[in-house]
Amino acid sequence: MDVSLPISGMTCAACAGRIEKVLGRLEGVSAQVNLATETARVSLADGKDVPGVIAAIRKAGYDVKPAQTQLGLEGMTCAACAARIEKVLNRLPGVTATVNFATETALIEQPAGVNTTDIMIQAVRKAGYDAHEIKPEAGQNSRPSDTPIWSWLAPALLTAPLLWEMLAMTAGWHALMVPRMWQMLLATLVQSGFGWRFYRGAWHTVKGGGANMDVLVALGTTVAWLFSTVVVLQGRDDLPVYFEASAVVITLVCLGKWLEARAKHRASQAMSELMQLQPRDARVERGGMLLEVPVDQLKAGEIVIVRHGDAVPVDGEVISGEAVVDESMLTGESVPVPKSAGSLVFAATRNHDGMLRIRATGVGQHTQLAEIVRLVAAAQGSKAPIQRLADQIAAVFVPVVLLIALGTFVVTWWLAGFTPAMLNAVAVLVIACPCALGLATPSAVMVGVGRGAHLGLLFRNAAALEHAAHLDTLVVDKTGTLTEGKPGVRSVRALTEEVDAHTLVQWAASLEAGSEHPLAKALLDEAAKRQLPLLDVTGFAVIAGQGVVGALPDGSTLRVGRVDWAGDVDEDMIPARPDETLIGIGRDQKLIGLVALADTVRATSRAAVAALQAQGINVIMLTGDNQTAAHWVAQETGIKTVHAEVLPADKAQVIRTLGAHNKRVAMVGDGVNDAPALALADVSYAMGAGSNVAIETADITLMRNDLMAVAHSVALARATLRKIRQNLFFAFVYNTLGIPLAMFGLLNPAIAGAAMALSSVSVVSNALMLRRWQATRASQP
Repeated sequence: MDVSLPISGMTCAACAGRIEKVLGRLEGVSAQVNLATETARVSLADGKDVPGVIAAIRKAGYDVKPAQTQLGLEGMTCAACAARIEKVLNRLPGVTATVNFATETALIEQPAGVNTTDIMIQAVRKAGYDAHEIKPEAGQNSRPSDTPIWSWLAPALLTAPLLWEMLAMTAGWHALMVPRMWQMLLATLVQSGFGWRFYRGAWHTVKGGGANMDVLVALGTTVAWLFSTVVVLQGRDDLPVYFEASAVVITLVCLGKWLEARAKHRASQAMSELMQLQPRDARVERGGMLLEVPVDQLKAGEIVIVRHGDAVPVDGEVISGEAVVDESMLTGESVPVPKSAGSLVFAATRNHDGMLRIRATGVGQHTQLAEIVRLVAAAQGSKAPIQRLADQIAAVFVPVVLLIALGTFVVTWWLAGFTPAMLNAVAVLVIACPCALGLATPSAVMVGVGRGAHLGLLFRNAAALEHAAHLDTLVVDKTGTLTEGKPGVRSVRALTEEVDAHTLVQWAASLEAGSEHPLAKALLDEAAKRQLPLLDVTGFAVIAGQGVVGALPDGSTLRVGRVDWAGDVDEDMIPARPDETLIGIGRDQKLIGLVALADTVRATSRAAVAALQAQGINVIMLTGDNQTAAHWVAQETGIKTVHAEVLPADKAQVIRTLGAHNKRVAMVGDGVNDAPALALADVSYAMGAGSNVAIETADITLMRNDLMAVAHSVALARATLRKIRQNLFFAFVYNTLGIPLAMFGLLNPAIAGAAMALSSVSVVSNALMLRRWQATRASQP
C-alpha cells in the first residue's frame, strides 16, 4: 500500500534525509521525502500500518498533521450501530473516528491523502449503513426530522383493533372479539409493511458482521407473529395467539423513533438558530450607489450600511457613524455596546439605535459567527470521557441480549412450556434496546454546548466541558482578567534634566509600538493624546517577563519595562502606590524616567471571585506585575492567594506544581505570555478579546472579558454533567431491571415495547431541560 503523508517541521534537505533514514529502518517500509512539497511517499508491505509510520516520524522530531472529515450517517437505530460504524472506520489505515449517535455524524481524523472520502463512505456502506460528506461551509449538521408522522400513526390505526381484542378478552366480552383471520391480516400488514424497516436494518447489519436494535425488534416480533400465524392456519383454536404483541411492539417502536427524532432535532437546534440570526441581504455601496444584495455576494473590503433596527451582515470595522449594538447572541451580555468610528462589529448582532458605515473584514463563512458554529458543531459531535463505559457496553450489548433471550427461551420451555418461553424471550429481545444508553451522554452534551454558545461560552469539546465540572482551582491573570485591561498613564516623571516628560513618552511609545501588551497600548494612547510622532526604532526585541528593548535613531539603547531591569535604580527614587504600576525607561543602562499607569478592577470581579469560591473553587492570582499592585487587586477582589512578579516560564511551573498536588486546575489568560501555562492547565480559558495564540490554546473561550463568565461555565458544565449522570443511571437501571422482569415473565411484550420506545425519548427530554438553564441563578455566590 502506498500513502502520501504531509510532513511539517522540515527546514532543509537534511531533515528530509533524516526522515527517509528513520522510515527506512522500519521493516517492510520504504519512503521518499520531498522537501519542496513537504510530503513523504511511503510504501507499506502487508501487515504494516500507517500509525506506526506516523509515530516514527514524530519520534524523529517532525509531525504529520491530520486532516478532518465529517460524515453524516444514515440508518443508525441504536448505540450498537454507532459502535459498529466507529469500529469499521477505525480499521482503515491511519483513521481515528468518533461516531455520535445523537447527531448522526462521524468525525474522522487521518493523515491527508491516506484514505479518500469515498473509501470511508464505502466502508460505512459495507457495514450496512449509508453516509455522505458534510462540507465545512455547510455549518451545523442540523436538519428537520425526516421521520413522517404517518410512520407510527398508520400502524397505530391497524393495531387499534388488536388492542380492542386484548381488552375485550380481558373483560370477558367474547361477543365483541375480533375474528382471528382479521387479526392475522391486520398484524401481517403491520409486520410486513411497517416492520420492513427493521428487517432491512437487521439484514444490512448482520451482513456487515454486527447486530443492533433492528435485530432485536425483528427477531422478537417475528417469533410472536409467526407463532400466531401458524396457530391460525392450523385451526388450533385451543391455543392462544399473540398478534397484538408483535403489532403493538412495532407501532410503539415506530412512535418512539418519531418522538426521538423530534427530540434530537430540538437538541441540535442551537446553532441553526444562531445562523438564522444573520440577515440574508445587505446594503452595500457600489459605484456610488447604495444597492441591496444577498449576503453571500459580499466581498471583504466593501462598505456596508447598517441602519437602525438592522442586523449586521458582516464582521467589520466602523468607518463612520454612531450606534448602540446588541451583541448578546455572541457574548451573552444583555447590555448593548456603543459603537463609533474604529469599533469592531460582528455579523448577526443588531443595531438598536443609529446608523453605521462598516468596512467588511469577514464575510460569509469567514465571520466570527461562522467560526463559532463550526467550533460548537465539533464540540457537540465529540465524546466526553464519561461516555467510555457506555460505549464499551453498547459494543457487546446486542450479542449478550441474544444469548440471554435464547437462554430464557430454553429454560422457560423446559420449566413451563413453549408459549411462556416464547413470550418471555420476545419480551427480553424487545426491552433490551440500547438506544437510551447511546443517547444518554451525547444528547446532554449537545444541549449543554449549544446553551453555552448562546451565553458566550464556547467549549472546544465534550472533554473540556466534563473537566470544567470537576475544577477545584482557578488561576487568573491580573491585567485584562481581574482588571479592565486598559491601564492609562497617570503620571510621567523624568529622573534627569536631559529629557522632559514629552520626550520620555515619545521614546517609550515608539519602542512599545511593536508590543501587544496592554501597558504598551496605554503608552501609545498617551503619545497620541499629546500628539507626539513616533520615531523609527531598530533592533526591537521582547525580553520575556522584563520588557522591550531597541535602539533609538541616535543609536542609544532604550529599555522600557520593569524598573529594576530598565536601568540602575535608587529605591528611594521610586514612589509606591498600591493601585499603580510603574514602568521604568532606561537609556544605555541608566534609568532616566518613570511612568505610572493605573488600571481599574472590573466591576464584576469581586462578585465573580465570590461565586467561584461558593462553588468550591480556590481562586489564585498569577501575575508578572509588582507585589504592591498585585496585592492591592487581590484585596479588592477577595482573592487570598497571590503569586506576583512571576516570569512566563514560572507561570507554567506554578500550574505544574498545583497539578502535582492533585489539584484540578483551570487557568484564565489573555496574553501571548500566558499560552505555555494555559497549555499545562487541566482546563484553559481564553478571553474573547485576548490574543489569537491564547484562544487557539484554550479549551473554553469566553466571548466577553468578564470573570463571571468562568463561574457561569463551571455551573453549566456541572449542570450538564448532572444530566449525563441522570441519563446514564436511568439507562442502566432501565436495562438492569427490565431484562430480569422479562426473563421471569413479569413483563408483557407489548409493555416491554412501550417501555423501550419511551426510554430514549425520556433521556433526550431530560437533556432538553438544559435549554432552560439560567446563568444568573446558577452562579450566585
